[in-house]
Amino acid sequence: MAIKLKIDRQDVSVPEGTTVLDAAAEAGVHIPTLCHVPKVTSPGSCRVCLVEVEGARTLQPACVTPVMEGMVVRTHSKRARQGRQMSVELLLANHPWDCNACVRNGQCELQTLAQTLGITDVRFPYSREEIPVDTSTPAVVRDMNKCILCRRCVAVCQDVQDVGSLAPRARGFDTVIGAGAGENLCDAVCVQCGQCAAICPVGAIYEQDAIEDVWRALDDPEKHVVVQTAPAIRAALGECFGLEPGTSVTGKMVAALRRLGFAKVFDTNFTADLTIIEEGHELLTRLKTALVDKGEVSLPMFTSCSPGWINFMEHFYPGLLPNLSSCKSPQQMFGALAKTYYAEKEGIDPKDIVVVSVMPCTAKKFEADRDEMMDSGFKDVDYVLTTRELGRMIQEAGIDFMKLPDEEQDSPMGMSTGAADIFANTGGVMEAALRTVYEVVTGRELPMEKLHVTPIQGLSGLKEVALTFEKCQPDWSFLEGVTAKVAVAHGLSNARKVCDMVADGEGGYHFVEVMCCPGGCIGGGGQPRMTTDEVRQARIKAIYTEDEGRPMRKSHDNPAIDQIYKEFLGEPLGHKSHELLHTHYQAKAPA
Repeated sequence: MAIKLKIDRQDVSVPEGTTVLDAAAEAGVHIPTLCHVPKVTSPGSCRVCLVEVEGARTLQPACVTPVMEGMVVRTHSKRARQGRQMSVELLLANHPWDCNACVRNGQCELQTLAQTLGITDVRFPYSREEIPVDTSTPAVVRDMNKCILCRRCVAVCQDVQDVGSLAPRARGFDTVIGAGAGENLCDAVCVQCGQCAAICPVGAIYEQDAIEDVWRALDDPEKHVVVQTAPAIRAALGECFGLEPGTSVTGKMVAALRRLGFAKVFDTNFTADLTIIEEGHELLTRLKTALVDKGEVSLPMFTSCSPGWINFMEHFYPGLLPNLSSCKSPQQMFGALAKTYYAEKEGIDPKDIVVVSVMPCTAKKFEADRDEMMDSGFKDVDYVLTTRELGRMIQEAGIDFMKLPDEEQDSPMGMSTGAADIFANTGGVMEAALRTVYEVVTGRELPMEKLHVTPIQGLSGLKEVALTFEKCQPDWSFLEGVTAKVAVAHGLSNARKVCDMVADGEGGYHFVEVMCCPGGCIGGGGQPRMTTDEVRQARIKAIYTEDEGRPMRKSHDNPAIDQIYKEFLGEPLGHKSHELLHTHYQAKAPA
């Protein structure tokens, strides 16, 4: 049923149940807010979206007030403006005034809102007791002195990711956002995904900063510093320089990294292609064990590219750890090969090689510090920068990003295919795997339009597709007529649903892709803020455009992958591959 009302003298008609905030947006009226995030949370806690409703005794929070027939709303009356200003002043009175030194300076929603509302003076003295900054984890920093209790982080941690690390503690003026049962995040069951940092409107949660470490390495003449860039970076980095979400800046990104001083600019896409070869053969080996040898094997096999997802499994589903692919993530494969294959090829002592990753993900910082990630004899990946950190480094160096020419990655570890590009998107790893596995088994190209497996694309939380193998190659004849059922989930609340199904013996899946962050890596915790569904869609579109523009679109067609097997690795799942490219995971403290 449609509800008719007036907003700032405009006649508005919206469905029953619509909030005043959304009704105003439909009418082209912007009402500011700090706690509301579409499709995530509207707790009405910040009281910034106050509006005047005719007949109401007090101002009403627009984000939680439903429309009513005949309602008359004034969004910028004197009373509404003064109410909003008072709310923001009270927030500022409880907030440090160190904006120039804050990681969110210039990108802080509270700072922007104060300017928008014309606040030049705060009438209330700052009286908050200092809280120690929590730097206890490799990925995320929490500065509760800057927390405005908007509860966005709580909503994304509990409702979107279904992890529950963060929650309000105490009441009234004593309220803080706590981390589990302890004071610090290391005491909580935290998967380090950084979605809290991506959604925080101020500088209360942010990534552990590796910029100074990277500058120090670049300034050291004894070090050979190489960089790898994840596929999701190229569709988001431009946002740091005012470009629209989904603007592909691959060439300019490469040029900027060279000007920062990196000896070689490589591409994580190279090892994404390698991951498909290793992971695809691992899946086929498991299927052979189950179907031919009738042996015990853990199916479905889960992808292992996303470190936040790995952390989630170790904490919440240790019984399903054997289902995880043993493949390292592309980031870690690259690091291991940079300090073995690349070092040997270039005649460089691996102790002098520094590997820097640029990732859309804060959990990659945690992953690089895992004890298991030293199979090269050295720490595989030395430092991890988020997309946001790289943007700040480029600005700090005085590089005019928009005037840079387009340049290409260095060989051999910069050559890749379109299949690697789509690792950035939910469903992309699965689609890349199917492009290769189907062709290996049948000798024919995947029979999908433009090689796209459309049922597993998009932002639906759980997606499925079934693929039947017919006219198989002799080595894979045991798969003749077998219908492989695969599933794709993104966001850990959806991952939990899949895990529960598998644990209960449901689904009948053979292969499952899980990405920790909503939308996949393009929505990672280290990407430019804010990442709405519209932004995710724009970035996804850019990544598929990159894929479709490639001369090679299947991982097994990459000649650099053939070269590394011939020169160094030997064969997929061989001894050296297992030594450098595969790992194991273990149960952690129960959730």
